[in-house]
Amino acid sequence: MKNTVLFLFFFMITFLSYSQEIGRFSVQLEDDGIDVPVSISLDEFNINPDKGSLALYEITGNREKEIDCQVESGYFPNLWFVLNGHSDKKSLREFVLKVEKKDAVPSQNSIITLKKQHKDLIVQFGEQPILKYRFQTTYPPEGVDPLYKRSGFIHPLYSPQGEILSRIQPTDHYHHYGIWGPWTLTHIDGREVDFWNLNKGQGTVRFADFLSEMSGKVFSGFKVLQQHIDFGNKGEDRIALNEILDVLVWNINPKVWVIDYTSSFNTPLPNGILFDAYRYGGGIGFRATEKWTKDNCTVLTSEGKTRLDADGSRARWCIVEGESDTEEGRSGILFLSHPSNRAHPEPMRVWPLDANGGRGDMFVEFVPIRYEAWKINPFRDYTLRYRMIVFDGKMNIQTAEKYWNSFSKPPKIKKIL
Repeated sequence: MKNTVLFLFFFMITFLSYSQEIGRFSVQLEDDGIDVPVSISLDEFNINPDKGSLALYEITGNREKEIDCQVESGYFPNLWFVLNGHSDKKSLREFVLKVEKKDAVPSQNSIITLKKQHKDLIVQFGEQPILKYRFQTTYPPEGVDPLYKRSGFIHPLYSPQGEILSRIQPTDHYHHYGIWGPWTLTHIDGREVDFWNLNKGQGTVRFADFLSEMSGKVFSGFKVLQQHIDFGNKGEDRIALNEILDVLVWNINPKVWVIDYTSSFNTPLPNGILFDAYRYGGGIGFRATEKWTKDNCTVLTSEGKTRLDADGSRARWCIVEGESDTEEGRSGILFLSHPSNRAHPEPMRVWPLDANGGRGDMFVEFVPIRYEAWKINPFRDYTLRYRMIVFDGKMNIQTAEKYWNSFSKPPKIKKIL
């Protein structure tokens, strides 16, 4: 009997040491949101990682419900989680953070994973692909000018039900590569360099290296170094821009993909580089599937513009939808531009209904230099942030606005003493 009591005593002590509360905090939204990613600085808490893993619980009444969380390490470590579903304006939600000793490993079918295959890095949910990033050089079809080759772009982008939404190397524009964003009309020391229209032979964009790859319960993604190469320099080709492309896919809802696309860049050129004002260039560009034409796809912006009048207008967000072979018969992407971006709300390039000889193929882009040139000074970092909500079916204005709020208005975090 004595031994049994001692065993239970030590068992309770051990159990308690394996589950230790380290802090509480509340989250309040500024406006209505949906599937809101949230981060809290771990500098707020004194955490010894040797004691166990972090576990997060939401407090509802007298109950605690564990929710997925993920640590972003580094000089400023953060804990990330998601407020799943719809959250009302000014709603207050409370959480408790604990350190627990457990070895629970999430199923590979319930998280977003990365896999390298031949020429691509594949981001997938279980066995279902979300997108592919092409890191090997892709050449144009035989008989087409090899100057059209390039690497460092996203294609295919899939809808949640598997519809391919992007397109590369269409015969009308061999330099179009799915989702990408090279700069078009630029000047280096007074000389024009075009990184977009590859057949000019003035420049290109190349994948250089993988900087990081991550997979977790809350988000998965990768960072790559892409280089804008100037062909016209005296002597050897040179790097005009170093770009870090950061692609993050949130593990929120298998019926909707939430993808962050962040481009950070700088120039090593001693006199910098000028991005001239032009209707194309930078930002995030999207060449849609060949299925989408003027007869079966639509555009709607945050300012109420459609394909008839969206070109040249400014927008916080833009919905691009079209016919698909899905259950709903329709798929689309909501493109969000972050308010910290240059020239926000950003000017847009949207192909008119008579594009490509009257077919009305779909191309859409946020263009931060459409109306004003941008001088990129040496050894200074610049960043453009975008989010894509990929869906099947239709999306209304109210849902788009909630996604916009979730991206643009970070919730208020308050530590509870």
